[in-house]
Amino acid sequence: MIGTTLRNFLGMIGMVTLVAYAAMAGLMASPALDAPAVAQTQGQVPGNALGNVNDAEFWRAVRRGVSGTVSIPDKKAGVLVQSEGDNWRVFRNGPLSNFGGWLLLASVVVLAVFFAWRGRIRIDRGPSGRTVERFNALERFTHWLAAGSFVVLGLTGLNVMYGKYVLMPILGADAFAALTYWGKLSHSYIAFAFMIGIVLMFILWVKDNFFDSTDLEWISKAGGLFSSGVHPPARKFNFGQKFIFWAVILGGGSLSISGLALMFPFEITPFAGTFAVLNVFGFGLPTELSPLAETQLSHLWHGILGLVMIAIIIAHIYIGSLGMEGAFDAVSTGQVDENWARENHSLWVAELEGGAAPPQSGGEQPAE
Repeated sequence: MIGTTLRNFLGMIGMVTLVAYAAMAGLMASPALDAPAVAQTQGQVPGNALGNVNDAEFWRAVRRGVSGTVSIPDKKAGVLVQSEGDNWRVFRNGPLSNFGGWLLLASVVVLAVFFAWRGRIRIDRGPSGRTVERFNALERFTHWLAAGSFVVLGLTGLNVMYGKYVLMPILGADAFAALTYWGKLSHSYIAFAFMIGIVLMFILWVKDNFFDSTDLEWISKAGGLFSSGVHPPARKFNFGQKFIFWAVILGGGSLSISGLALMFPFEITPFAGTFAVLNVFGFGLPTELSPLAETQLSHLWHGILGLVMIAIIIAHIYIGSLGMEGAFDAVSTGQVDENWARENHSLWVAELEGGAAPPQSGGEQPAE
């Protein structure tokens, strides 16, 4: 009985061994299974599922943001990895934040040093007691509409950029979150007031802000800002004011477009068309941009231009208030002192009087 059982067991072991040997021999000799092994050694995906593209090439394409096909309505989901997001974050939190902060600090420091050295620019002949209308009610309303809305936009924008590092340690997380939330809402809605303001500014003042030959003399004498008694002739707006005007119109217009692109992401896409125009001049910029890339570019451009314009407006506020005697009256009451007008805008006063401008050079004062 035991011998029979032992023989059966040994026979079973032999049969299993024989089958395993035969299977191994077949697998080793199979040309069908040998092909993938060869293919892998040639850098191809097993089974040639992706043709001649290997794993490394496939993932490099994914990392570059190649778009696939999806059946859901949101076609942006076809992009598995949006690598430009890393570039956006690095630039926004690095160079943009750092250089923007230094730019604003430098503008304040330079103006403080200038004021300490030059002091307030006075009316050389002193106030005359007689005034002339510089801006009517509509012009003053337009100025304050654009100026007031820009101040709100600038402060709320700076809070988004720097508030986490400056205000949150002071206010606390909850108060800072509430401030930022309401600031974001005001930023979005007050932006439309700013847009209306710059449109009105353009309509009212564009005719007086074209550059002409008188601006060259103003530039050569730096507008008399660095020398007491020097008053180069100017029309209603001098070169410095014309520069501010076009900075607000062009910069504000570009800010508005990029801001609208952020309010309506993936719908307003201004950069592909802009790059196509710039490429006519040999810039070689990409023109096939995903909607998400458009939004990222709009965010960066909005931040860059916003910081530059804030620095420019800081200088404008300084010279229009603390920096020059009599300048603020133009946008408060609309009436400016006659001596102030003659010293800073002699050609404009001559036009109002219907005659030629009085001769004026260097520190020479015009006749009464």
